Amino acid sequence: MVKGSSTFSSKQVLRQENVDVRNRNGIANYTKHWNGDFAKDTAEQMEARKQSYTDVVNGYYDGATELYEYGWGYSFHFARYYPGEAFYQAIARHEHYLSAQMGLKPGMRVLDVGCGVGGPAREIARFSGANVTGINNNQFQVNRAKKYTAKAGLSDQVDFVKRDFMMLSELFGENSFDAVYAIEATVHAPNFEGIYGEIMKVLKPGGIFGVYEWCMTDRYDTTIPHHRKIAHGIEVGDGIPEMRTIDNARQAMKSCGYEILHDEDLAERPDVIPWYYPLEGDIRKIQTLWDAVMVARMTWLGKIFTQNFVWVAERVGLVPKGTYDVGEALKTAADALVAGGREKLFTPMQLFVARKPEHSDGH
Repeated sequence: MVKGSSTFSSKQVLRQENVDVRNRNGIANYTKHWNGDFAKDTAEQMEARKQSYTDVVNGYYDGATELYEYGWGYSFHFARYYPGEAFYQAIARHEHYLSAQMGLKPGMRVLDVGCGVGGPAREIARFSGANVTGINNNQFQVNRAKKYTAKAGLSDQVDFVKRDFMMLSELFGENSFDAVYAIEATVHAPNFEGIYGEIMKVLKPGGIFGVYEWCMTDRYDTTIPHHRKIAHGIEVGDGIPEMRTIDNARQAMKSCGYEILHDEDLAERPDVIPWYYPLEGDIRKIQTLWDAVMVARMTWLGKIFTQNFVWVAERVGLVPKGTYDVGEALKTAADALVAGGREKLFTPMQLFVARKPEHSDGH
């Protein structure tokens, strides 16, 4: 358990969930962090987003979380697909693969950095037998994670804490975890060196860090307007202050002192079904009948229906003001992610598995 944390009963969690802890002003003003025209989005605006990254990310997830759950379930990440494989099966396998690559085992103390509503933490705890602590700076998501975990009967094995993940060592103390993982979350940090350095501190000597990182690939060229438009669409549509490259992440790993054990962009594998297929809204590519509804939501008609419903819900006060705009940002993100995936400019699954040296003092 986290130092100073308390165990929440199911009733306490449910009572917390009934309290709307979202920053409604943050949702309403989320899109103001970017210039709508990517060509006019300045370096000063990008730096301001990095300086206020917690506000940017919280504004985004306060508005987007329920839309994510509606369209994606409780694990907010992509996955590779085998032909005929159901969506949720692929999502779970992607989590199992990371756990296996890291060598997670029963009894290990593991940290999930940027845990969302806890879908991966619960799945990895079941799969590996490890004890998982999730950290998230969004109270709305933390409350939901606790509720879902209590419902799953995993509160004794999986817990969550609301805190900025750039302050891990202050919260947990150094050399606290056997392993740390992050699934498509550390891209929200103001820089890779800062978050990877904090993870290094809380890892025990010899401990393992595994991450699926969102990156622009080596094909990405900032001097090409089309490339920059795609990166900007991903940033504004997914609450990311700045998209960075695979090489940026790799160099950050090395500068923080990690021994890199595995370095691979899984999106480069020759999969028949691309990782971005659920976002395309192409009903011809539906893998199973169970996935039909999910894919239908991403068709042009499905997007119109969802956004019209959100527009009405916002007008009558069922959802916070600004939720519709966040939904529009998600549509922008979907288009940019698919374009980035097709052109191999972007990957959501740059896999690093790295070790903290046995002799490291955590710095």
